[in-house]
Amino acid sequence: MTSKAPALAGLAEPRRTATLLALTRHLDAAAVDDVLDLFMLVMATKLISPARRAAVDEGTRTLPRLAAASRTLVMVQRELFRVLDDATAPGATVEVAAVWAAIEQIAPRDRIAAAVAVVDDLVPDDDVSIDAAIRMLIADRYRVVRPFLFGLCELTALDAAPAGELVLAAVRSLPGLAARKVSVKPLDAAEVDGRVVPTMWRRAVFHNPSLPAGAVDRDAYVMSVLELLQRALQVRDVYADPSHRWSDPRAGLLAGAEWAKLRPTVLASLGLSDNDAHLDMVVAELDAGWQQMAGALTAAGDTSKVQVVTGPTGRARLTIERLGALDIPASLDWLRDTTASMLPRVDLPELLLEVHAWTGFLDAYVHVSGADARLKDLAVSVAALLTAEACNVGLVPVTDPKIEALTRGRLSHVDQNYVRGDTHTAANARLIAAQAAIPLAQQRGGGLLASVDGLRFVVPVQSISTAPSPKYFGHRRGVTWLNAVNDQVSGIGARVVAGTPADSLHILDVLLNLDGGPKPDLIATDQAAYSDIVFGLFRILGYRFSPRLADLGDTRLWRATPPGMPDVDYGPLNPIARNKVQLTKVTDMWDDMIRVAGSLVTHTVRAYDIVRLLGRNGHPTPLGQAFAEYGRIAKTVHMLAMCDPIDDTHRRIVNTRTTVQESRHRLARKVFHGQHGRLHQKYREGQEDQLGALGIVINAIVLWNTRYLNHILDTLQAAGIGIDPADIQRLSPLGHAHINELGRYHFPLTDTISGLRPLRPANLPTTGLT
Repeated sequence: MTSKAPALAGLAEPRRTATLLALTRHLDAAAVDDVLDLFMLVMATKLISPARRAAVDEGTRTLPRLAAASRTLVMVQRELFRVLDDATAPGATVEVAAVWAAIEQIAPRDRIAAAVAVVDDLVPDDDVSIDAAIRMLIADRYRVVRPFLFGLCELTALDAAPAGELVLAAVRSLPGLAARKVSVKPLDAAEVDGRVVPTMWRRAVFHNPSLPAGAVDRDAYVMSVLELLQRALQVRDVYADPSHRWSDPRAGLLAGAEWAKLRPTVLASLGLSDNDAHLDMVVAELDAGWQQMAGALTAAGDTSKVQVVTGPTGRARLTIERLGALDIPASLDWLRDTTASMLPRVDLPELLLEVHAWTGFLDAYVHVSGADARLKDLAVSVAALLTAEACNVGLVPVTDPKIEALTRGRLSHVDQNYVRGDTHTAANARLIAAQAAIPLAQQRGGGLLASVDGLRFVVPVQSISTAPSPKYFGHRRGVTWLNAVNDQVSGIGARVVAGTPADSLHILDVLLNLDGGPKPDLIATDQAAYSDIVFGLFRILGYRFSPRLADLGDTRLWRATPPGMPDVDYGPLNPIARNKVQLTKVTDMWDDMIRVAGSLVTHTVRAYDIVRLLGRNGHPTPLGQAFAEYGRIAKTVHMLAMCDPIDDTHRRIVNTRTTVQESRHRLARKVFHGQHGRLHQKYREGQEDQLGALGIVINAIVLWNTRYLNHILDTLQAAGIGIDPADIQRLSPLGHAHINELGRYHFPLTDTISGLRPLRPANLPTTGLT
């Protein structure tokens, strides 16, 4: 894909033919992916969302009429009931004229008749839900799908699992129905498969009042089947082969002799064992969490930050005191101001080349052919390209026809042959390792805590790799750059996803494909969408999933009682510890659960696909239910730590990690300033490469800041100024006031860079400091 024809011609057989075969297979899968991406995009943005908005708008428009008519009929009904109740007295009679006279005191007959007509018009005879109303509107948009219906439904790459066979058969029948002239001969029920028509579609498909009795609405049936195809693709009941993104994850799961060979290694690497021993351990961990919180709650008494209260419905819940901000001592203010004033001012290109002089990270950008030959001043060319991509300014500001390494031709050649995803990863690994070796970074942590959050970018060009989100993109479309940052503030992995999907569906894929650094233990996220299945997958892979949740007090908590054992008494927490984990579901599925974990860590399947497959849009498979039960243990352990009545350490760690992410995103926005901060790449690969360059530049800035801050601290301490270690831990390497990322860029040759820059002078008042 990145090489040239002469390189292919130079290959010996059978490698040349094998390479061509691999290429065509890849392109075939990529084309199928694009087709299905476009189909899902059309269904979401051109059919379902507009129909939902139209249904809501129509309901809003007719609501005043319906409300007025309903009010009239309610008053009439109330008066009628009063008259009829009076008529039940002994000896009483009912006279029609008297009844009408009483009713007409409320409203004239013509007004009552008009109210009945309005209700009859706006409220059908049968119970039509909002979903059914939306489907009737979707059926009217048949012309939107008509142009691509034949190509999609005849796509030979589509296949189905047993649960999707009926759906796929119905899809295959659609071209014949679409070619039918229904105005001449309407469809009847025998010509369609009524088994696949969901309840919400039955009125639109089988009871269209504009068609003869017993006729089927062809357009509605086609649209109902396409929506079923959309849902089946999401959970992979229908899948594609060949495909990279829509393939069957079940086919990628380890099995047979291959799994038997890898099973001991997987168990050892994940710290797992046979199900009894492992489950005993996690159940004991949960029990210890309950016991610790119950003891802390009792010890804290009325001063507890957490209370168990009973609501008006009799349901117990937790009330949790809001976590206040940490105090900022005067010594920390002084340290921040002093270090900021001493940091040397630097242009971004010079910063990159200085970091390269320390680490050699630009040497990780090697030719796609793997050749060892290096261009003269290649590091300068790569630094220019990283600057252009990260600042989103294009090549014009970084080109210089007087310098060979910065000519337009050289930059274009290097961009095509050296700068790509795998070289970004290799370069980032060097930056992460260099950052971890600095004492200041080590004082922040050992890289075992990480946070994952998304930074949104508007994409104003047409692209199937984007999705809408009015909250973040307005009337445009965009992508989310989901990135993982460790407690040393190094970006250790990232992923680009369309739109703003549920982050937790992609976080595992980020964590399982890190660029470098140790495997993190605790994963903090900012109010990520989560499910019990997600907690289970994180736990079995050795991660402590720790989202920051807004509804802590209302979250359901669980206890785990082994079969045949009595419930443990948790004292004041018994009212909220009433839900029980079904451990037998876990033990019955344990072998399959660790097989899924092994398939994830060996990268034979994507975590996103597995979560979709197990969850099945809210109707989990038996294996999904087992992961959910297992995940409820991990979720409750996390929640108990977040709600500790005395020790708020865990909650503060989660908040701090997500706050670091927000600061890093502000730095990324400052760097990515060109073209109003919008991403203009049309294709997924281009988006990933450009945001990958942004991640490299951010990490280089963090490394540069960390080393200079460490140097400043050494200078201050050498001057006899004592600094509180707690203040050092809160010193952020994400400052950027001293960095210039604007203007036309200057790139000094690398052989002119040596040592550290001189620090700026600063007044060093020591009054009040020790």
